[in-house]
Formats: sequence, structure tokens, C-alpha cells
Amino acid sequence: MIEMKVAGIALDATTRSPIVLLKDASERRALPIFIGQDQAKAIIAALEQQKPVRPLTHDLIVNLLKISEMNLDKVIIHALQDSTFYAILCLSKGEITKDLDCRPSDAIAIALRTNTPIWVMEEVIADASIPVDREADEEERKAFREFISNLRPEDFSGQQGLD
Repeated sequence: MIEMKVAGIALDATTRSPIVLLKDASERRALPIFIGQDQAKAIIAALEQQKPVRPLTHDLIVNLLKISEMNLDKVIIHALQDSTFYAILCLSKGEITKDLDCRPSDAIAIALRTNTPIWVMEEVIADASIPVDREADEEERKAFREFISNLRPEDFSGQQGLD
């Protein structure tokens, strides 16, 4: 799993649909997830630390977690099937842990309100992420190719320097 941070909300140029953009710590990969207008508003409100006069749905969920003394340990975006992302809320109370199915947009909105880490499975990143820093990716590929081209059979024998 790779920890991701919310980079912000964007609009798809063609459909004008909101997209939440997650980035890894190195900011080399981005994961765009299409979301609804209401979820985009909830995520923006959390990013801007806006406090509503009355609790909205995600605020209500956070309040329910607090009064039930449950912890949100992490959010995991664990699957991508037929262009739909799947997430879980990983909850705990004492020794008891439970995973709760959740839409990624709701999971992200709740995670932002509780300062909870957002994790994404490597398979999901491999299937749906986009490169952010193509130059750094190319440099890494070059360095790897150079490393491979300089390998010798004796590098694998474990007998180096014993001649």
C-alpha cells in the first residue's frame, strides 16, 4: 500500500465533472478519482477547514465516531472494477477492529476531517495513476538500464572478492 495525500479538486475538461486528485509522497504519481458535486464540496470544505453551522453528513459521521469512542485508523482504496473505485474505513475500538465499505469520496472527506491517513493498494495505483514528473521517471528508467547493463554474472554468485 502507498500513502496518498489529497492534492485538490479539479474539473474534467470534457465533462466538467469533479475529480479528487491524490498524490504520493514523492509527488511522482497522481490518482484521479471522479466524484460527485456534493462530495467535491465536502472535500473542499475539509481542505479549507470550514466548519458548518450545523453538521453535514461527513461531520455527523465524525461526531458519531467520537461519541462511540471509535477510531478511524486509516482509509484504504483497495480496488478498481469497471471504472469504479472501492474503499474501506478501518475502524477500531480497543482490541476490536472493523472494516466498513465506503465510497472513496466519502472516505476521503471523513479522513480529511479526522486527519487520518489515506492508503491506496499498489494494484490500483498501477491501473489508474498518471505520471506527474515524467522527467524523473525517465531518469529513473535510465539509471535502471545503466545498472542492468553493468551487471556481471559474478555479481549474483555471492563469491565476490574471493578469487
